[in-house]
Amino acid sequence: MRPRDLLDLLLLGAIWGGAFPMLRVAAPAFGPVALITVRLGVAAVLLGFMLRSLADVRANAGRLFALGLLNSAIPFTLFAFATLHVTAGLAALLNATVPIFGAILTYFVLGERLSAGRVLGIALAFAGIASIVWESTATRSNAGLWGVAAGLTASALYATAAIYTRRRLSHLDVRTLSAGSVCGATLAILPFGVLAWPAVPPSTTAWLAAIALGALCSAVAYLLYFRLLRNVGPARAVTVTFLIPVFGILWGAVFLHEPVTGGLLLRCVLVLLGTALATGALTTDALFRAQAALRGSTRDRSS
Repeated sequence: MRPRDLLDLLLLGAIWGGAFPMLRVAAPAFGPVALITVRLGVAAVLLGFMLRSLADVRANAGRLFALGLLNSAIPFTLFAFATLHVTAGLAALLNATVPIFGAILTYFVLGERLSAGRVLGIALAFAGIASIVWESTATRSNAGLWGVAAGLTASALYATAAIYTRRRLSHLDVRTLSAGSVCGATLAILPFGVLAWPAVPPSTTAWLAAIALGALCSAVAYLLYFRLLRNVGPARAVTVTFLIPVFGILWGAVFLHEPVTGGLLLRCVLVLLGTALATGALTTDALFRAQAALRGSTRDRSS
């Protein structure tokens, strides 16, 4: 991977990981639906200026609208709701399950075979999530559990959107995909955002977070992601999934003073290890070789 691509990967992980603390700041002031209306509106304006051809959008309007619902309007709103009840770090970790749902859906929808290692990865990742939910004091209430359910549902929708794009919209360029789907999502959520607009005007801080979500975490992030996808391919681009919870936990601790315990970090490692196995980024053979090498180095130091 070239230095520029590696920089794009790190920057994208930092931006998408930073979305969750911003949601924690802005969602209570706006409410989930109104907040995502602002987020998508800002992103639609910025991406609309970069659109090359309106003809492609018109020709694929229905499919782009459906993609906007699956990839933006509904999951964005679900994660905004989730951050009302769980920490930014936990929400970012829930987002890391997208490849897990992707592996499951490709098996059932596309008929792709799942190796034993990938099945093990799916089991490990969900075991890690279940352990975090069980141990987290934030989720020992119905509201917290609903927040976790919303985050997992949003992740499943992201995975569904990826498969839908692959099957129905792979012929479109990335600017048409980004701008067309975001504009469709904005039109879909706008009436609900108007109805759900908060009676108390949001603070300046909440407005800045909402605008940053649209400009940085949506418009800029989409362009970075699709450039990365083009330059390094999907197998390497998906590794951003491992960086999002790392940055989400980091930014949550730094800016929101969210607690980071050793138990949380160990469970985070379990989820990321499972995700790596499920996506094929790590194989069981490589895992066993690394374990054997670690044992060998331990024996050498003790002798």
